[in-house]
Amino acid sequence: MTQHRKRNKDLGLAELIAIALGGMVGGGIFTILGISVELIGSLTPVAIVIGGLIAALAAYSYVKLGLFYRDEGATYSFFKRTYPRSKFSASAIGWFIIFGYISTLALYAYTFSSYAISGTDFADNLWLRKGIAVSVIGLFTLINIWSVNGMGKIEDLMVYTKLIVLALISIVLMTHGTTDFATFVANMALDLEQSSLFSILIVSSLTFVAFEGFQLVINAVNEMTDPEKNIPRAIYSSISMAVLIYVVIAMGALFAIPTEEIVANKEFALASGAGNVLGALGTNLVVFGAILATSSAISGTVFGSSRQMAVIAQDGYFPQILGVRKNKSPQNAIIAMALISCLLISVGGLELILEFGSVTFLLVSLLMAIANFKIRKKTNSSTFLTLLSIFGLSIGGILILYYELTNNWQQMTAIVVIYVLLAFGAWKFSFDKKKKLQHK
Repeated sequence: MTQHRKRNKDLGLAELIAIALGGMVGGGIFTILGISVELIGSLTPVAIVIGGLIAALAAYSYVKLGLFYRDEGATYSFFKRTYPRSKFSASAIGWFIIFGYISTLALYAYTFSSYAISGTDFADNLWLRKGIAVSVIGLFTLINIWSVNGMGKIEDLMVYTKLIVLALISIVLMTHGTTDFATFVANMALDLEQSSLFSILIVSSLTFVAFEGFQLVINAVNEMTDPEKNIPRAIYSSISMAVLIYVVIAMGALFAIPTEEIVANKEFALASGAGNVLGALGTNLVVFGAILATSSAISGTVFGSSRQMAVIAQDGYFPQILGVRKNKSPQNAIIAMALISCLLISVGGLELILEFGSVTFLLVSLLMAIANFKIRKKTNSSTFLTLLSIFGLSIGGILILYYELTNNWQQMTAIVVIYVLLAFGAWKFSFDKKKKLQHK
């Protein structure tokens, strides 16, 4: 998820949409495409649209809470302020959101490495891929510790450039594809006969992580003009635009690349397919787009989430050492996030990282919907839409866990173990804080 720097001018609607799109359009589309096509083939665009609707349901509560609290701390602050007496709730949301960011950091780094070596003889070397992913996290960790301002100056340029490159990739693939629209529709009909609605919904839930990032609009609440109008407009517009971008990219890939090839090279499917269509030029264009997208996302994730981690540590829900700042930079938190994400890359594959990230952000969004339901009269929220959000996000989380249970129970066990550990950590720190307050 991309985090934008502080700005010296008021942010209008166009800038807020750019901030949100910069957060959402990271490495997600490059990662989910191959896995989605493997499961439901040409129905991938349909699953992306449904995933966008799930994201819009999640956004509803963020918008309402954002307008009510006007707190740039967003997720963590919303839940802490809604449940001021529950130390465990505040601790749990802090732990979940930070480890969700860690998983997206690992996801972006893994995607970066997969595309970086996609045109070489080492493209299928798993450990080299993991080694490069760890190295790129190390690189951006050093940049964030020693040269945050330098990265901030080129951040907007990277965001807009990557959107242009993604659009070019889509146009090139669709115009040079061997599949025409009629054949594509026929393939969709065939895949619909072979796939169930259940499978489509599972993929839609998996794609949720690709929409994570719209919350960045709320982080800028103190710097925007007319928050009452611009927060909802920016968030819903950016989600709609992200859906459009993802659908066009997916259709471009399905028009130009045989589905079996997308599945075989799912970790760098676009680069492989573009290479077959346009040769080295096509491969290089896709690799450049993927590296640009993931680089800005990695840097922003390290920057923004490490600062939120430091705030949570200062509140007593992480080790105090993680809240220490040097020259206003939370260097300990930056290093801790980098080390944990590297550990996740080392022990897990792409699907584990993707599914853990999707479940985590579905869970965090569900907790936001529950918090909004609690104070729905204060936030002037629709009871129906809030309950629909809770229902939709709950179903999404359950579907991913069911998919894991039936397809890879060992991986699901790993995800459950991670959550048990996170819940225990959250409980331990909240219990210790409660004891300290009682002794005062």
